[in-house]
Amino acid sequence: MGGFAAQFFVAFFVTTSLALVSGFLGTVFGLLLAISKSSPTGRFKAVVTAYTTVVRGVPELVVILLVYFGGTIFASRIAGRYVEVNAFTAGVVALTVVFSGYATEVFRGAIAAVPSGQTEAAKSLGLNAWQRWAFVVGPQMLRLSLPAYGNLWISLFKDTALVSIVGLTDIMRVAFVGAGSLRAPLTFYLAASALYLSLTTITLLSIRLAERRYPALGQ
Repeated sequence: MGGFAAQFFVAFFVTTSLALVSGFLGTVFGLLLAISKSSPTGRFKAVVTAYTTVVRGVPELVVILLVYFGGTIFASRIAGRYVEVNAFTAGVVALTVVFSGYATEVFRGAIAAVPSGQTEAAKSLGLNAWQRWAFVVGPQMLRLSLPAYGNLWISLFKDTALVSIVGLTDIMRVAFVGAGSLRAPLTFYLAASALYLSLTTITLLSIRLAERRYPALGQ
């Protein structure tokens, strides 16, 4: 297995990068969609609801395949020749879509859980909409959403393994190739498990640290 150690190291970096980029973009889009869905006007509420319903109802693997093959078809038609979508790019897009769909509902629920009386009090103090969000709703939403948001990150790191199906050289891909080459599937899949476990453990510890940084409301 010694020859695959360097490949695992690179794959670990690829997997981490894929998760971080997808998670960041998914968080931004999810937050924007949650704010839009929670808006009193409700202008885009139906569209956002349809989006989250579809995303959460379709398996992640199917989303990845749709993005990869659909993107390849679209790019090929635009270019007038066969153009294969980069596996990393397809993974980022697909996982961003999935992450944002779940994050939207997490953030929306946290926003709804903020006592309306605090918003009304902020209005009476003359705070505008942006100030109410920045100083009243936003900080409380952050604390309320942390447990569920942390679970999304843990799921995201595990979902990156699915991108190996479209050729991304991530942890799972290296484990699959190594298991087949050396006929030692248990060794390689245990190594992959250890790497994924390290990522999810770091995520869990980070969330717990954040929860301590932002103590529960009323404490």
